[in-house]
Amino acid sequence: MLCRVGQIRRCAASISQTINQISASRQKHTLPDLTYDYGALEPHISAEIMQLHHSKHHATYVNNLNVTEEKYQEALAKGDVTAQVALQPALKFNGGGHINHTIFWTNLSPNSGGEPQGELMEAIQRDFGSFQKMKEKMSAATVAVQGSGWGWLGYDKESGRLRIAACANQDPLHGTTGLIPLLGIDVWEHAYYLQYKNVRPDYVKAIWNVINWENVSERLQTAKK
Repeated sequence: MLCRVGQIRRCAASISQTINQISASRQKHTLPDLTYDYGALEPHISAEIMQLHHSKHHATYVNNLNVTEEKYQEALAKGDVTAQVALQPALKFNGGGHINHTIFWTNLSPNSGGEPQGELMEAIQRDFGSFQKMKEKMSAATVAVQGSGWGWLGYDKESGRLRIAACANQDPLHGTTGLIPLLGIDVWEHAYYLQYKNVRPDYVKAIWNVINWENVSERLQTAKK
């Protein structure tokens, strides 16, 4: 019996050591670099907003995500289910913030805007009737977000169609709705208030001038695989 107890303890210690090794070797999340300067999206989005949004707000999500994941690994190693459950809202919020913003920066580009081409345009016309109707529907859904959140153009893999959705706070689109994110518009006030004050519709109207449709098209191709 004592031998059996000793084996169980050694096994538990081994599992705990393995978890700790995985935690130690896990690469921390980092703030992604932008492929353009902070002022490159002016006059539609100011350099001041871009700098604060990227280097302060997104960086905070990254830092908090790393801290939360470390605490979660510790809770796993201890078998502390209560702590694991308590940490999940922070994982969702900061993890979602990191995921959403990482997509957002690539969705934007200087000298962009206009209309998409090729298969993306065909899908938009099929699912919304026209590009203009899609813009109007997505703009309306995005402006209507209560408080803070995001408006999204996503791909429904099951039906093979494009969908528009809105998510509260930093809830990630795929984890919340099952849609694969193609294009996101951030309507947290830190994304526009310094320039557009409380007139969210003006910000949403302006952001279409810097949408990187090539990136959105690439995301659609990847989503369909």
